[in-house]
Amino acid sequence: MWAKERHQRILSMLAANRQVSANDLAEILNVSRETVRRDLVDLEGTGQVNRVHGGAVLPEPRSEQPFRQRMTAQLRAKSEIARRAAALVQPGQTILVDAGTTTGIFARELAKLSGISVITNSLDVATTLQGADRKVLLLGGRMAADVPATVGELTLSEIRRFHADVCFSAPVAVHPAKGAFFYDLQEAEIASAMSAQAQRLILLTDHSKLGETSRVRSWEAREIDVLVTNKAATPEQLETFRRAGAQIATPEDHRRSA
Repeated sequence: MWAKERHQRILSMLAANRQVSANDLAEILNVSRETVRRDLVDLEGTGQVNRVHGGAVLPEPRSEQPFRQRMTAQLRAKSEIARRAAALVQPGQTILVDAGTTTGIFARELAKLSGISVITNSLDVATTLQGADRKVLLLGGRMAADVPATVGELTLSEIRRFHADVCFSAPVAVHPAKGAFFYDLQEAEIASAMSAQAQRLILLTDHSKLGETSRVRSWEAREIDVLVTNKAATPEQLETFRRAGAQIATPEDHRRSA
């Protein structure tokens, strides 16, 4: 049995029971305990399990507050990130922007620019950017329950019709080894589809989300081109992402280059 198949079997057992023992896995998969240990190490490295003494359990998901409550959280940090991210946008570019509280604030900075095209599933982003100086396309689809955005198969199929220069996304957690995560599966699907249609992926993430994980992974760390964060992020946090291959952009960087 190949490692990938074993990993799927392990995850299926965890989905049913929430915990498994190494001894049971070795017997069911007909492999040694050392092979089971390596499999669990691999799965823990991608954030899919937590190893415990004698086996593994499913990780506790990072919870998420309702959208309107999140709008008022970390406002200063989100504003810093939005200004730095807008400085990365070049005239004439076509960008994809997903729905979220950080990208909503990012849209206010984009509204100061002209000559760009923005494709988004966010009603807030589209409303903020409407005007004669830029092109704005709001993706169709089904309205999400909590977030003011379109989601579902129609939205995903529309995204695949476009090619963009940059995808800007704001996940709920980013880990230097385990990747970038969303709490909601539909939001994760939208973000992944957008990045697949763009040449570069830029994540907007405040310091409180660095080193964290959540329910649904959209990207591995090596897929992140640029990580935009606020000045409260520590040098140690930033260095772990640099080692993972991401370029770091902070408000301090922008001031030095101005």
